[in-house]
Amino acid sequence: MAQQQQQQRDEEDEIVYTLDEALTAVGFGKFQYFVLGYAGLGSMVDAVEVMILSFIGPAVKSQWGLSSTQETLITTVVFAGMLIGAYFWGILADNYGRRQAFFSHRKVNVFLFQIGSFSPNYISLLILRMLVGIGLGGGPVYGSWFLEFMPSRNRGIWMVIYSTFWTIGTILEALLAMIIMPRLGWRWLLALSSIPSFAALLLYVFTVESPRYLCVEGRISDAHDILRKIAVVNQTKLPPGMLVSDQVTELNEELLGSKANKIFNFKKGLSSSLMLLSPNLLRITLLMWVVYFGNSFSYYGIILLTSQFSTGENRCFSVALHVKNDSSHYRDVFITSLAELPGLLISALIVEKAGRKVSMALMYVLGSLFLFPLLVPQNEVLTTALLFGARIWIVGTFTLAGVYCPEIYPTSVRSMGCGVASAVGRIAGMVSPIVAVQLVRGCQQMAAILLFEVVIILSAISVLLFPVETKGREIVDHVSFVGNCSTNY
Repeated sequence: MAQQQQQQRDEEDEIVYTLDEALTAVGFGKFQYFVLGYAGLGSMVDAVEVMILSFIGPAVKSQWGLSSTQETLITTVVFAGMLIGAYFWGILADNYGRRQAFFSHRKVNVFLFQIGSFSPNYISLLILRMLVGIGLGGGPVYGSWFLEFMPSRNRGIWMVIYSTFWTIGTILEALLAMIIMPRLGWRWLLALSSIPSFAALLLYVFTVESPRYLCVEGRISDAHDILRKIAVVNQTKLPPGMLVSDQVTELNEELLGSKANKIFNFKKGLSSSLMLLSPNLLRITLLMWVVYFGNSFSYYGIILLTSQFSTGENRCFSVALHVKNDSSHYRDVFITSLAELPGLLISALIVEKAGRKVSMALMYVLGSLFLFPLLVPQNEVLTTALLFGARIWIVGTFTLAGVYCPEIYPTSVRSMGCGVASAVGRIAGMVSPIVAVQLVRGCQQMAAILLFEVVIILSAISVLLFPVETKGREIVDHVSFVGNCSTNY
């Protein structure tokens, strides 16, 4: 009997299974719901911080007597900080683990949230807001972490559900601003908005490292332990046999000639940057930058166009929309945020049926069609409907790009790739106000709409030029395997 048991164990030892096979076996259950909740909370916190920009600028301008340029700079420095932060947090996550990255990220954000509410003057507020922007640059790490616990089946739908936490964050912050700003002011809004950050920091102790990251690092035993915990929580079982890495760990040798040691320095950051621009990833990286730039440019531009028309800033035409008073600002931001919900719902419905590339291309086309009639001034109702309709589809492309980007980048550079793409989008966020606001104020509505149309069309073309469809496709771990994986439709 003992001999038979030993023989059975020996046979099982000869059987091996990959990480993707393990994730499929343990399935989507209670464990992934917790991962979704924590990653979603991180996304909500970042959305809250971005949403605050809509309220702090006007309030501080009024209180401190700032110029319009000084008010705009409060937003600009946040986006500038995001550019730096995306690079920093991407390096940290890809070289030291997702868990270490978002733990440091949360500590930084909690601290900056609190001290920001005590800013004594404009200069100190600018400095602190830029530091907050650096913290916000770590947002893509949460999406990468969540993705790496997902089995291939229905992964797209769950990534869209994860994206809804951002919209929930914007809606909740708008509601909080409606209550707090008229009564207590912007300092209290900053302080109270830090509560979700505290919650995320406290819940950190219940998180675990991504098993996919551990496999890439050669820590197979640690990855197996986490997979076993997932199986226990989900009340499922791992496949029989032994976990193995299905891809060789040769990335740094392939690109740089030698394995870099784990020292966080400039050389490490340069290494990760070179990986994104290596021959196997160059096409993906450049196209992804175009897509993220186009999404952000269009998204923020449509919001600003809505604001310009609805506040009567566009006085060039008699059909400009009705003028709103300041007391309705918070309500308008809240209603505008609700317009994103249909885009998220449509994304969830089609992402697994049509695939990522076709879905994004279709949404770009529909978004451009909604903007096209605005080449010439329209009446109030039609203008509002067209802008809200365009925003629905652009939110859809934003959401699906957030699904596609972490799927197409390999694990070894996933956080860096998504972070830098997001940072490129932030550049568009800085450029878009100049175009949307200045052209409309200069009575150049046709030029503004034409520019948005060109950007959207270029983004759609870029989507179609991506080399692979990631629907149902196994996640790639190393750069050398990006172009070698089969595509499942």
